[in-house]
Amino acid sequence: MAWTRRAAALSALLLLLLGSSTAKVEEEDPEYWRSQARQTLKTALSHKPNTNVAKNVILFVGDGMSITTITAARILKGQLQNQSGEDYVMTMDTFQDVGLIKTYSVDFQIPDSAATATAYLCGVKTNLNTLGVNAAARNGICKSQKGNEVTSILKWAKDTGKSVGIVTTTRVQHATPATAYAHTASRKWYSDADMPAAAKQEGCTDIAFQLVNNTDIDVIIGGGRKYMTPKGTKDPEYPRDFTARGKRQDGLNLIDEWQKKKVGKVARYVWNRTDFDAVDPETTDYLMALFEPGDLRFEAERDPKMDPSIVETTEKAIRILQKNKNGFFLLVEGGRIDQAHHDGRGSMALHETVAFDSAIAKALELTKEEETLTVVTADHAQPFIFNGYPFRGQSILGKSPLWASDVLPYTMLMYGNGPGHKKINGSRPDLRDVDTKTNKYVQYAAVPTQSSTHSGEDVAIFARGPMSHLFQGVQEQNYVAHAMAYAACVGEDQSHCVSTVLPTRDIDDDDNNHAPATGGALLSCLLSVMLVFTIFM
Repeated sequence: MAWTRRAAALSALLLLLLGSSTAKVEEEDPEYWRSQARQTLKTALSHKPNTNVAKNVILFVGDGMSITTITAARILKGQLQNQSGEDYVMTMDTFQDVGLIKTYSVDFQIPDSAATATAYLCGVKTNLNTLGVNAAARNGICKSQKGNEVTSILKWAKDTGKSVGIVTTTRVQHATPATAYAHTASRKWYSDADMPAAAKQEGCTDIAFQLVNNTDIDVIIGGGRKYMTPKGTKDPEYPRDFTARGKRQDGLNLIDEWQKKKVGKVARYVWNRTDFDAVDPETTDYLMALFEPGDLRFEAERDPKMDPSIVETTEKAIRILQKNKNGFFLLVEGGRIDQAHHDGRGSMALHETVAFDSAIAKALELTKEEETLTVVTADHAQPFIFNGYPFRGQSILGKSPLWASDVLPYTMLMYGNGPGHKKINGSRPDLRDVDTKTNKYVQYAAVPTQSSTHSGEDVAIFARGPMSHLFQGVQEQNYVAHAMAYAACVGEDQSHCVSTVLPTRDIDDDDNNHAPATGGALLSCLLSVMLVFTIFM
């Protein structure tokens, strides 16, 4: 015990002695910090709200991208460019309007991606594992979803004449993208093969079927081929892999069905990099790109010869959608951030976040801030911890220089729970000879679980462009959909859009969350023109 105390004291002393010598020379000068703060203050004072109507809306969702994940990814992105990382500025860091979002669902303090997506896309909070339905629906009970469907901002945008798209690094039937177009009592009903017989008999349909038959989506990019084809259909990329083969029991080939619906339009279906690169945005009306049978590969494991990056898929989507003079709505999900966290692979989660941030940069490059509202947020957090007293510039994936009271090193990144919990002869693993910086390394977890759970703290939201000042303060998650809709003059509240001409909306059977578009918009414009002529005649 005495040795433990002496070791801890010595470690702390070394930390203080070494830590005092790592500062940059200019940082020792108080004027360095004062001048930096003055410039930041000048920028803040010059910032004026953009009150334009948002022609375009791009929503970036980092699945599981907790605030700790953002901080650690910022450091990693800087270190990948041979900088110390702590003071690096990611693209999302440049957004001047920032707030916090409360993520709880109606029935649980800590939510899942289906309930959260229903909040920020459909504008209402709901129950765990359900999507595109309100809280009167019950998890897994088909009958309960009937009459309780709610529609998303993607549909509101489409109904007002905008083009719409989905880009994800998961399967396109996964919870986040699915909420943009589907209504289901179970997020797990990817194909009809995943549904109980009773649900099918009661008239519920699977998510993949709804992808093709609900909203007319212009761009669909992600994974999920096997949910679209008949049972046993060989996958074009992995023909010998039985787990990659088609799953559908109804015999439908939904890819073919999708193409049949696009008669008279240039509609491209692709599944590999070569065909994707050959898609000309200028001549393409519709694109469905499904690069894997299920979720896409992690960015660090992606084969660039077969699959494009999230940066490239985001760019292709924007170039296709932005041809519409009425504008567009695009949902971009960095979905595998969360999946890496669930596996306890901190390095992989951070590399996914770095790629996600690069996709945001590409979107800003391709659009104009005065007409495009760009929002970046997460659906929920993960029990991801950044701790210890690491030196400035120390690898974010490394070990704390201050050892624990059991006289063993520990990593700066770890989890509250997850698959990384290990005991060897009653003690934590000795990491002295372990490389913790690899993408395969599983971070230590305090509590053993097969997969990490989500965590319940608030998540950050960043915004820039028209009406970005609406995304400030601490807000309920369902507020996000309403604020985006207000900014773009879609959905219910268009009282401020009387001078904006919008096409008449098509009301469908499940359109329980819609309000009609402003019917008097055209008349208002004509009256305004007549008034101008009267004044100046």
